[in-house]
Amino acid sequence: MTNLFLPLVAKMDPTDYVGFTFFVGCMAMMAASAFFFLSLNQFDKKWRTSVLVSGLITFIAAVHYFYMRDYWASNMESPTFFRYVDWILTVPLMCVEFYLILKVAGAKKSLLTKMIVLSVIMLVTGYLGEAVYAGQAALWGFFSAVAYFAIVYEIWLGGAAKLANEAGGDVLAAHKVLCWFVLVGWIIYPLGYLVGTADGQWYSSFANLGLDMDVLYNIADAINKIGFGLVIYALACKKTA
Repeated sequence: MTNLFLPLVAKMDPTDYVGFTFFVGCMAMMAASAFFFLSLNQFDKKWRTSVLVSGLITFIAAVHYFYMRDYWASNMESPTFFRYVDWILTVPLMCVEFYLILKVAGAKKSLLTKMIVLSVIMLVTGYLGEAVYAGQAALWGFFSAVAYFAIVYEIWLGGAAKLANEAGGDVLAAHKVLCWFVLVGWIIYPLGYLVGTADGQWYSSFANLGLDMDVLYNIADAINKIGFGLVIYALACKKTA
C-alpha cells in the first residue's frame, strides 16, 4: 500500500485544496463503507438490503475517488470521465433506496424501474452535453434537467410520496430527509454542469462565478452519499429495535 500513496503525497501541494478534498473524500467514503458493512448483522433481514446498498454506494465512490485523486495529481484537471462513471453506478443505487424503504407500504417494481431509468437518463444526457457534444450543452442539459425534476416530482408529489404517506412514522420521516437530499444536496450537480459548459452558451455568465467545482463536487458527494446511508442506517436501527 505504501507504493500507492507515496507518489501522490510527494506531489501534493499544501495549497492544493482540490487534491485535499479528493483524498479526504476517498477516506471518508471507505470508512463509511466499512461502517455500513460491519453493521449488517444487527438489523432484521428486511432492512439489511437497504443498509447493504448504502455500503455499496460509498464503496463504489471510494474506489472511484482513489482513481480521481490519482488523475488530478497527474494532470491537474477535473476527472470528468471518472465522475460520470461513479455517478452512473451510485446515483441509480441512491434512487433504489427509495424503493427499498417504501416496500413496507407496497412499493412495486415499476417504481424501482422508473427511478433507475430517470437517473440513467439524467446522467447519460449530462455526460453527452459536458464531454461529448459540448457545442450542444444547453440541449443535453435540458434533457438532463427534465429527468432530474421528474425524480424530484416522483419523490415529493408522485407515487413515491403517496407510498411514504401511507407508510407514515419512521419511514415517512426518513423519506422526507432523503427528498431534501435530492432537492438541495443534488442541486450542486446541475450548477456544476452550467459552470463547466458555460463557454459559448447563452448561460455563459455562470463561467464568471469563480467556483471551484471539483471542491464543491467532492464535498457534495461525501455529504450526499454518506448522508443517504446514515438516514437508511438510522431507519433500520429504529425498525429493528
